[in-house]
Amino acid sequence: ERLVGSEMCIRDRFEGEVLGIDLPDKVELTITHTEAAVKGNTTNNALKDAEVETGYIVRVPLFIEEGEKIIVSTSDGKYVSRA
Repeated sequence: ERLVGSEMCIRDRFEGEVLGIDLPDKVELTITHTEAAVKGNTTNNALKDAEVETGYIVRVPLFIEEGEKIIVSTSDGKYVSRA
């Protein structure tokens, strides 16, 4: 499971070996799988698991559905907003 896919930027190489990378603060990812929200679950800030295109599992609000694009923070791997 990884958060960042092709959005990673290799910063330094030496003799073909990667020495460092730069990551953006946030990445846009597509939800590939998530369960439907449970009807009647109205607690504040209710979250559910969602898998994104890289295979990473992130907790998202109940209204997020498969196929939607979301913004995820690379510093903590958490949902930020819809894209």
